[in-house]
Amino acid sequence: MKTFDSLFEELSKKAADQSADSLTVGELKKGTHFIGKKLVEEAGESWMAAEYEGNDRTAEELSQLLYHAQVMMINRGISLEDVYKHL
Repeated sequence: MKTFDSLFEELSKKAADQSADSLTVGELKKGTHFIGKKLVEEAGESWMAAEYEGNDRTAEELSQLLYHAQVMMINRGISLEDVYKHL
């Protein structure tokens, strides 16, 4: 099972490797505006799932929100420590 930290490590490696078939790399190349729109989309879908679709679907949407949050972190050069100091 992945953790928040292990996902960040995995995505950071994908970003460094710049694999052409990586969805993460593709999203990073599209930039901050695109990633931001994905964050907003996934936040809304998380909310709607919580309201109407049950816990499993909510967890799935929240996992996608966390993924896109980490892509934004990598895009902006923000480390886990940078975020953790604000928790």
